[in-house]
Amino acid sequence: MSTLSTRQAPILAAFLVGSLILSYKLFQLQILDDTYKKLAERTILDKQTIYPSRGLIYDRNDKLLTYNKPIYDIQAIYRNMNQDMDSSLFCKLLDIDNKTFNKNLNKNWSDVRYHKALPYTFLSKIDQKKFSGFQEQLFRFPGFYPLIRNIRAYPHTSAAHVLGYLNEVDSGVLAEDDVYKKGDYIGVKGLEKKYESILKGKKGTKLLLRDNVGREISSFAGGDLDSLSEQGTDIYTSLDLELQSYCESLMENKRGSIVALDPQTGEILTMLSAPFYDPNMLNLDVDRGQSYRQLTADKLQKPLLDRSLGARYPPGSIFKPILALISLQEGVVTPDQTVRCDGEYHYKTFNYGCHEHATPYNLQIALENSCNSYFFSMVRKLIEKEGFNSPEKGLNILKNHLVDFGLGKSLGVDLNNEVGGFVPSPEFYNGLYKKQKVNWKSTYIMSIGIGQGELQLTTLQMANLAAIIGNRGFYYIPHIVRGFSNPDIDIDPKYRNPNYVNIDDIHYDPVIEGMERVISRGTGYKARVPGIDICGKTGTSQNPQGKDHSVFFAFAPRENPRIAIAVYIENAGFGGDIAAPIAGLVIEKYLKGDIKRLALEEQIKNMDLLENL
Repeated sequence: MSTLSTRQAPILAAFLVGSLILSYKLFQLQILDDTYKKLAERTILDKQTIYPSRGLIYDRNDKLLTYNKPIYDIQAIYRNMNQDMDSSLFCKLLDIDNKTFNKNLNKNWSDVRYHKALPYTFLSKIDQKKFSGFQEQLFRFPGFYPLIRNIRAYPHTSAAHVLGYLNEVDSGVLAEDDVYKKGDYIGVKGLEKKYESILKGKKGTKLLLRDNVGREISSFAGGDLDSLSEQGTDIYTSLDLELQSYCESLMENKRGSIVALDPQTGEILTMLSAPFYDPNMLNLDVDRGQSYRQLTADKLQKPLLDRSLGARYPPGSIFKPILALISLQEGVVTPDQTVRCDGEYHYKTFNYGCHEHATPYNLQIALENSCNSYFFSMVRKLIEKEGFNSPEKGLNILKNHLVDFGLGKSLGVDLNNEVGGFVPSPEFYNGLYKKQKVNWKSTYIMSIGIGQGELQLTTLQMANLAAIIGNRGFYYIPHIVRGFSNPDIDIDPKYRNPNYVNIDDIHYDPVIEGMERVISRGTGYKARVPGIDICGKTGTSQNPQGKDHSVFFAFAPRENPRIAIAVYIENAGFGGDIAAPIAGLVIEKYLKGDIKRLALEEQIKNMDLLENL
């Protein structure tokens, strides 16, 4: 035991001596020597943010849709300023008044956000022209320093609703996400918002030591704690800028939307809402307040509303091919069924309008002539499949099929603010007719057979329906983004997987044949393009508030289609007169490159449908 104690004694002694030496050293540093205390008192840590470049956005042909534009902030360190500087010249160079100068100069220095020896933002969002003149005279204004940042700008005037815009972060974002600081920019609409996390990049940090008058001493810790910024990821979209611009030229002075997509991939080729606006109107370096007031002041046209995916419409007669597919699948009709039509559909004492045309001896002729009587009869047979007194069961069959077609819900496009349309259910009609204390039957709701009544779709959903028919029973969820500059990032797998609808392949033949006849000899003849087999359907959507809406959807060519399109023009009348020729021109432009029907093109471009609204 004594031997063990003898061995431990030197170790214990060493620990005691070491502890005494360390204690003395700490006493010397903290009590006797004030070197570090004085150093701490006369230095301030300045944490500077290094802002990254935002990722760029390209169209499907690698044309730039956005670019980054430098914008300048002026930062100031109060203690470095010359109090006798020429403030009049300063204000003149930056085009500000003395009141603004004094307000920005004199901060509440008791506020923890400000320190006289640390930089703060004196003036922000200075355009390059003003800053160039100021920079030449910068030597006259010690204590003021430039900070270069990037904002969004656009090399064209197209696709404002799709691209979106940036804004300064608000208090809600600051409270939820500590990545953002006051004065940072964030995507608030369109692709800029949807892909904000990818586009924004990663901020870097530089730590500097400054003395008590704001002069830079050195990097903190030799720069070991600094970090570089990381540029945002570029996005490659499916949009065709040339086609988008062409569609916008056709939609001048009109209200509505166009959506065209590639049926084989679900990639959106063009998506526009009219009236539209120049995306540069909402740049951060312009008087966007005035621009925003201008855009929101028009309560009738609502140019900020994205009608392509944010507005719900009755589809009108373009719904008839979908109803036909479902009715054929359920076995309640056959393709060669005949329905007599004398210009009206008769039920008891009620007459429902149609128009004069040849007797529809089969489904193809009924689609060609858009016979209302034929499809009133069809929808009644479907809803009455389980009996006249059990319409709930038949309507549920229809509803389930429509949901299968992507209706009554959001499709899941990679943009925000998509609405899901509306597909009425038995519960909806039970509630609707409850006050009237009546039990509804098929005859109460048969207007949905011609795409009217309570049924509502978005233009995006209409284009997707055309893709489903063209593909004979499947679709890819429509999407805008097709890839990224970072190979480690890929689009959501849901956009690569086909979605199949529960319709047997055999039922598509008579429907597609009928849709081709619509173009070759029927109501959609104005969409005809020589050399291209187009299959489509016109629609005229009744509007109780004014003139009817003009509707059309189509795919082309008939075999292995490369484009599916929907056109919805508000208050434009018959679908074959306005929507159909617009769609035909878009198909011709996309598949052929050049327009041969120049007279029709000129007629559509010169058509003003807003002047009488």
